[in-house]
Parts: sequence; structure tokens; C-alpha cells
Amino acid sequence: MTPGTNPTSTNPTSPARTPGTTATSTSRKSTSRTGTSRTSTPRKRNERSRPASLGLHAALAVAAVVAVFPPLWLLVTSFKPKNDAFSTSIVTHFTLANYTHVLADTEFLTWFENSVIVVGLTTVLGVFIAATTGYAVSRFRFPGMRPLMWLLLITQMFPVAVLIVPLYNLLASLGLLNQPAGLVITYLTIAVPFCAWMMKGYFDTIPVEIDESGRVDGLNPFGTFWRLVLPLARPGLAVTGFYTFVTAWAEVAYASAFMTGEENLTLAGGLQTFVNQYTNDWGSMTAAAVIIAVPAALVFAFAQRHLVAGLTAGTTKG
Repeated sequence: MTPGTNPTSTNPTSPARTPGTTATSTSRKSTSRTGTSRTSTPRKRNERSRPASLGLHAALAVAAVVAVFPPLWLLVTSFKPKNDAFSTSIVTHFTLANYTHVLADTEFLTWFENSVIVVGLTTVLGVFIAATTGYAVSRFRFPGMRPLMWLLLITQMFPVAVLIVPLYNLLASLGLLNQPAGLVITYLTIAVPFCAWMMKGYFDTIPVEIDESGRVDGLNPFGTFWRLVLPLARPGLAVTGFYTFVTAWAEVAYASAFMTGEENLTLAGGLQTFVNQYTNDWGSMTAAAVIIAVPAALVFAFAQRHLVAGLTAGTTKG
């Protein structure tokens, strides 16, 4: 031991220990652990509580049952004998007699052919007119553009019952009653205004630089629209086509007022021949309704992957 060295000194590199430090640190760790174990895990910001989640799922289940029950019961009734149409039991005597009667003993196939002609022409013409109108309003500025858009919007505010009489007189003066062309024109007045607005919103999301590149390559405005812009608008075209198809396929008021005679009826008008003030054939009507729903379901299955993108187009454009 060298002179002057304190025998109680420690290594200079080791920290100095103050009496009570170890006990205080241990007490804080113990308190921290105890507090952590007693405190419940905080709920995330958007996380629902268990009662709220159960209530939401119960409400969704009830809504699903309410939505599915009518078409499901329609399907069940179509396989029942005519005398059991109003029975509350499930099918006890399964039969295809309703479908056989509809397809073999009525003008259903003629109605189906008429509907296919009307719906096909309405869909093709409606999509083309709505797409060209939406593109013109989206890309060009011309006199009367704003009144045109307001006119397209205002036409959607009139109920069908108000328009039946003037449209009937107009079609009668043109000789288009009981003609597929008259019904096609009528359906176009319903579908085109809404679809043109929707297509304008979708074309607004497509960059204008694509049109400029087409003009640089020597394309005219219609060539740019047809070859460059239209292929990019498939989701919007799918929604437009689906809306136009459903409008023409399921419409009843105009089809019943403008088409008379069983050989001229469409499917929507033909359904009324099964249940009216003179007859009451619910079995045949439910069978025909099920057959009519099949093409609409197939079209929806084909277009459903584009529906969300097309319906929301333009909503996030700044």
C-alpha cells in the first residue's frame, strides 16, 4: 500500500454508489411491474368493444336474412304445385310443372326474344352515346356545355308516371307504338343522362396527356377517344353497360304502356299476364321470374369486378 492511498477507495471507472440507490431502484422496478400487470391493455383507436361488435354482426345477419328471404322464397314457390303456392311450408311435393307450363304453353320465348332485342340495342346505343357525351364534356369546352349537363341532370327528376302520357303521344305520332325501336328510344332517355354524368367523372380521372400524345401521332379527336382513351375506361363502361341493361331488362311501366298484344310484349310486360284481375297463376309467375333473373345474374357476375372502380371513379379527383 502506497502512502496517501485511501483503503476504502474503489476503481475510478466504476460508478459511485450512494446509500439507498439500490433499494430505490429495486422499489421502482417492482412498482413498475406491479402497475403494468394491473393496468389493462389499452384499446386501439378504431377497435370496437365486444358488445358493439356483437351488435353490429347481429344487425348485419338480420339485414342479410331480410335481403335474401324474398328471392329465396320466390325460388321455393316456383317448385311448388299451384295449390300450394301460398303454403308456408318448404317444398313437400317438388314439381317442374310451372317451368314446363311457362316454356311450352305460353308466349314466354317470344317475350324473351323481344326483350333480348330491346335490351341489346339499348345497351349498345346507351353505352356509345353516354361514353361519347361524357368524353366531349370532359375534354372540350363549347357554348352551352353547362346547360347541357344541367339538362341531363334535370331529366332524372321527373317520375315515370308523369312522362308516360307525353311519351305515348310522341311515339304514336311517330308510328313507334308496338315497335322495339320506340321502346329502345324510351329507355335511352332514362339511361343516357345518368350514364353520361358517370362517364364524365371517369374520363376526368384519365390524364389529358394521353389525348395530347394521340394528337402528336396524327389521330383526330374521335380516333384518340376510340383507340387510346376508351380502352382505359373499361370499368366505367362496365358500370354503364350494367346500368343500361338493368334499366331495359327490368322496366315495367313503359313496356306495359307502349307494347300491346302478347306477341309484342317483353318479359316485364309478359309477367303481368300471369297475375291480373282475371287470372291468378302465382306458380307460373314465380317460375318465369326465376328464369328472368338468370340473365341479370350472369351479366352482374361478368361486370361485378369493375363495378366498384367504375362507381367510385372521379370521387377522389382533387
